[in-house]
Amino acid sequence: MTLPDTAATPAGDDRTFQVDLRGLVDLLSHHLYSSPRVYLRELLQNAVDALTARHALEPGAPADAFGIRLHADGSVVRVEDDGVGLTEADVHTFLATIGRSSKRAEKIAEQRGDFIGQFGIGLLSCFLVADEIHVLSRSARTPDAPAVEWRGRGDGSYTVRALPASARPRPGTTVTLTPRSDAGEWTRPVQVQALARHFGSLLRHPVSFTDGTGGTPAPVNPEPAPWAVTYPTPGTRSRALAAYAEDALGFKPLDTIELDLPAVGLKGIACVLPETVPAGRRHGHRVHVKGMLLSEQAEEILPEWAFFVRCVVDAESLRPTASRESLYEDDTLAAVRDALAERLREWIARAAASDPDLLARFLQVHHLAVKSLAVHDDEILRMLLPWLPFETTDGHATLDEFARTHRTVLVTSSVEEFRQVAAIASAAGLGVVNGGYTYDRELVHRLPEIRPEASVADLDPATLTAHLDPVDRETELAAAAYLAQARDALAVFDCDVALRAFQPASAPALLVDSREARHERTRSQLAREQEGGVWGDILGALRQEAPRAQLILNQLNPLVRTAVTITEPELARTSAEALYGQAAMLSRRPLRPAESSLINRSFLDLLAHALRKDS
Repeated sequence: MTLPDTAATPAGDDRTFQVDLRGLVDLLSHHLYSSPRVYLRELLQNAVDALTARHALEPGAPADAFGIRLHADGSVVRVEDDGVGLTEADVHTFLATIGRSSKRAEKIAEQRGDFIGQFGIGLLSCFLVADEIHVLSRSARTPDAPAVEWRGRGDGSYTVRALPASARPRPGTTVTLTPRSDAGEWTRPVQVQALARHFGSLLRHPVSFTDGTGGTPAPVNPEPAPWAVTYPTPGTRSRALAAYAEDALGFKPLDTIELDLPAVGLKGIACVLPETVPAGRRHGHRVHVKGMLLSEQAEEILPEWAFFVRCVVDAESLRPTASRESLYEDDTLAAVRDALAERLREWIARAAASDPDLLARFLQVHHLAVKSLAVHDDEILRMLLPWLPFETTDGHATLDEFARTHRTVLVTSSVEEFRQVAAIASAAGLGVVNGGYTYDRELVHRLPEIRPEASVADLDPATLTAHLDPVDRETELAAAAYLAQARDALAVFDCDVALRAFQPASAPALLVDSREARHERTRSQLAREQEGGVWGDILGALRQEAPRAQLILNQLNPLVRTAVTITEPELARTSAEALYGQAAMLSRRPLRPAESSLINRSFLDLLAHALRKDS
């Protein structure tokens, strides 16, 4: 914080920037930090950095020789550490300036890899909840130096003074905040303790908390991270990791995957979600840096396809952003993301090779995630494609099971096409897979890469109709007049009518009409309506070449056998329209307005005919 220089300055002389501390704090609160609660994280980070420097100064000291003590009683918030401490020169370097360079600061900056935060900037976050910050420190590097007191205020003013060594008998630093009246939400004792546990549960230095009631200090981080603990058996370790995942993430994982990347000092677990999640919904992951919680919503730690897991990790070498609430996108993070993705692939491979029950449970829940991965990952494709479930005419089955039953696997291009043909194709002995879902058609077509003996083809109307039994010539001739009336009635829908025999006999008719064919007919119709003259004549002549729908009547159905004997023209047309409407509804595709109107009209006409007949 450089104080304003109000003395007259000759024209042309250099001037120094004047820093408006209130404006800077407002900038931090509205644009850098997500919440005022980060003040406690910044204080903890400063204390951890001081302890790191103290251990570097005294490498022989036990790991728990130095610690951090928090205190909140409603009137003050205090953070005390046994760290390296500050001299008066350090105070001027780190607390009295913003952005000023010095050889001392540059030397410490070279060692930043061992630290989490930046002392001076981090301390400014305390002004989010307090108007005054009091720092009392004594240096371990210079034991004979006096203690030093720094008192900063929200208006930008501060004081520094040396104190007798007795003011702080041991090296370290104590930061005391006097909270503003409007900051009680973040500075109440219970909240301070909760924030300390939230941010510091995995810190490697002992942290304790007191609330001024005289009770025993409560440990903030009593247990180390579970992946850092030695357990008597693999089963005990697995249960401990699952229990930690349930406590930290709020769900019981389907399985836990241990993560260990020594090159960047990363350890942790990936927890397989027990429920299906929509494709592409990326979950946030809990990322700690050197034990301090950085973010609970770090999406960037894993690739997009890994949305079936949530992670808790602690890393040494990942770089936080300026707010220290997310990760800096650099080559290290990219390498970590790739390495963690490989760990997930290895877990899938192990499950496929040695734990079929786990694999089956995993695929039952997360088959869509695996399908999205298999499309782009040949190794996963080779391992898991035969085991992935698909909707087929034999019910939900794996491709391996389905290909053993059906020598030729047919696949539809849409869900509605599958709905149209499923029952009849199954009765005809055809093996059809619903390819209308995301990734499914593309994956089914790659089955021969894994099972060379399998044959895969797209289902088209000709393939289906070729497997329907023709009727004998006498029956075809007897129904010719009715079929002609039906074709005339349905010409408005570009629909042909044929008579065949097929199972199940309960199905009166089958409407074979692909989405692509309907789009092409719609396009042709619009072109004809918009063009006149010669172009209209040409397009009209080409109309017969446009793909047509086909209503196939089932001679085995009693209703159809009765309908084809109708000789009254109006009744024949109405019955044909009713059969078309029912087949369209059974296809489960969206009905066009003209089709909805036809269904209503044909129903009313049949009802009127029945009433006239009864009267």
